[in-house]
Amino acid sequence: MSELFTPYKLGPLTLRNRTIRSAAFESMGKDFGPTEQLKDYHVSVARGGVGMTTVAYASVNRSGVSFNKQLWLRPEIVPGLRDMTDAIHAEGAAAGIQIGHCGNMTHWSTAGCFPVGASTGFNLYSPTFVRGMRRSECEAFAKDFGRAVRTAHEAGFDSVEVHAGHGYLISQFLSPYTNHRRDEYGGSLQNRMRFMRMCLEEVVEAAAQCGMAVLVKHNMEDGFKSGIQIPESIEIAREIERLGANGIVLTSGFVSKAPMAVMRGRIPTKTMSYYMPWKSWPQKIVINLFGNRMIRQYDFEECYFLENAKKFRAALKGPLVYVGGLVSREGIEKVLDAGFDLVQMARALVNDPGFVNKLRDGDLTTRSGCDHRDYCMARMYSVDMQCCHNCKEPIPEKIWCELAKIK
Repeated sequence: MSELFTPYKLGPLTLRNRTIRSAAFESMGKDFGPTEQLKDYHVSVARGGVGMTTVAYASVNRSGVSFNKQLWLRPEIVPGLRDMTDAIHAEGAAAGIQIGHCGNMTHWSTAGCFPVGASTGFNLYSPTFVRGMRRSECEAFAKDFGRAVRTAHEAGFDSVEVHAGHGYLISQFLSPYTNHRRDEYGGSLQNRMRFMRMCLEEVVEAAAQCGMAVLVKHNMEDGFKSGIQIPESIEIAREIERLGANGIVLTSGFVSKAPMAVMRGRIPTKTMSYYMPWKSWPQKIVINLFGNRMIRQYDFEECYFLENAKKFRAALKGPLVYVGGLVSREGIEKVLDAGFDLVQMARALVNDPGFVNKLRDGDLTTRSGCDHRDYCMARMYSVDMQCCHNCKEPIPEKIWCELAKIK
């Protein structure tokens, strides 16, 4: 018998089934706060049967936002978030929020200050120069993570997911690719884990006081030779377990160097260029002309992280959440049979917010209508995340031509 539609106790939180809407960036905020569009989307996913829907990327302080449409978790936006969580709960789902800091993946015009990261350098992603964090900032930012948990609790969230992967700030400290420090935060793995440890100690303590569950999104590997590899990553995951997280979300990839290692598929770069604002004209031109050479492309296959994730399942004792290319009941059952406790999905729920209900009412042949041409990601950072099959606005013919080639 399948475990998919059985309740699951995640720390202090009981989910109605084993499905979670993963914290993929919706790009539906405004001025670092929530909107009706963001609320309506997550309510539709909750109504569609998911166990918990996760609101994506809320920065723990102002310096950690990359885009105006991201959330900055602060008291001023609590009423808007509470309105959203109340509506999600009314549909029977739990509400989670991902908290983190983007580190060097921002610009002074967005962050309101000179961008900071694990080490001083230059980030082509923005592009911008970056200042390495001072010791006092490491301590203050860790406190901000704990404060963000308490703010999320006030806003009605049941769970927080700490973003420690994909090349964001915690990941920048963990990875030898971005951490070139010579103090107690750099060098050995124990030193590189120090900032993560400080942040998670604050988060776990605050969550225990608030009765909230804690997930941590963690890179199994960065996706390139100079980054974190699986053996070292397993040691980091063991430390996350030891620190008291209720579960680990296993992912891979580095947004600023290997973005498609995160999501897989062949991103339509001309579509990405088309939706970028004209004030970003240098980047539009570069992406349009050289995007396919700059961004390493990966073929999509269902459950693309599963073989690596099994290595973590064998090495770890606590709850693990699988994410990565789930588009069918058969794929989900395969993951659950491999010993994973929960499953996360994003693109399948962008294509159809009611996908989980269809899984419940269907059989093993139930499959998402998402064909992974990744139009949703091509427009995500510039406009919002929408599927080409149900986009609310007309799509130009030249974009359909590019998508047809990918298919």
